[in-house]
Amino acid sequence: MMMHDGSGNGLYIQTPIAESQPLNARAGRRVLFKMECHQPSGSFKMRGVSHLMSTHKEAGVTQFISSSGGNAGLAVAHCAARLGVSATVFVPDTTSLHVRGLLAGLGADVRVAGSVWNEADAAARALRASSDAIYVSPFDDPLLWEGHSTMIDEAAVQMDRPDAVIVSVGGGGMMCGVLQGMHRNGWADVPVVAVETDGAASFAAAVAAGRPVSIGAITSIAKTLGSLQVADAAFEWTKRHDIRSAVLSDRQAIQGCLAFADDLHVLVEPACGVSVALAEQGHPALGDAGTVLVIACGGSAVSARQTGEWALAEATA
Repeated sequence: MMMHDGSGNGLYIQTPIAESQPLNARAGRRVLFKMECHQPSGSFKMRGVSHLMSTHKEAGVTQFISSSGGNAGLAVAHCAARLGVSATVFVPDTTSLHVRGLLAGLGADVRVAGSVWNEADAAARALRASSDAIYVSPFDDPLLWEGHSTMIDEAAVQMDRPDAVIVSVGGGGMMCGVLQGMHRNGWADVPVVAVETDGAASFAAAVAAGRPVSIGAITSIAKTLGSLQVADAAFEWTKRHDIRSAVLSDRQAIQGCLAFADDLHVLVEPACGVSVALAEQGHPALGDAGTVLVIACGGSAVSARQTGEWALAEATA
């Protein structure tokens, strides 16, 4: 196994592998979780963003511009504070006041533009065009993928080869990094299940169309990882790896969040909960996989109050 030395920037942490026996019993298989929800910013985004920003800082860059539904922006803000550089983060108006406050509290210049991430991203790119800042994409940059790939370098040391890997997909940046890491560590023949929620399924749309296409609008509750169109690089991976697309409902994603809270005692967003739900509730895409690795990608915007409201809604449904 070839180990990628990406931990030298000191900004992200090595995360543990966790499992829950009650969840395993319900799933009828062994489910292991790579706990990216424990990253300092609350999500896996910390890996790729820290690699990108520290690389550019070493080249003398002191200003960064990003767009985000929450998780990427918080990773950018965390890294900027630690690196001593400035960050401007554009968010859509659907981003909660809680997240905006977290961004501002970390010292980021928070700007609201548009009603979906793509509109906020257009505003970020427009400002970037008239400045000396570096643009930090939430998912579409080789430096991000290289940073994300380190989670598989760690997992390959922490556990035996799984029979399948479950990855939530928004724009596809995490999946690109996971696949890069899998191919570097001898997991090239392990199937990947790319899971999304109905109403945010840009990867499933690309698979159906045979190319990346816009889904027009994000109507799912899982907005923080949503993108109207998946990255070209994510779709290109379908030509050289066994990637199985799965789409679950918002309700199933919330059930996954509640199961994770009950069994692992950790709060995550629906964009992460949908992967938990797929593993726990089973799906034809998993086939007869006996051991499954789930990337618990996290969620910076989740709160105890929101999780409690989901639990109440489930109890009265």
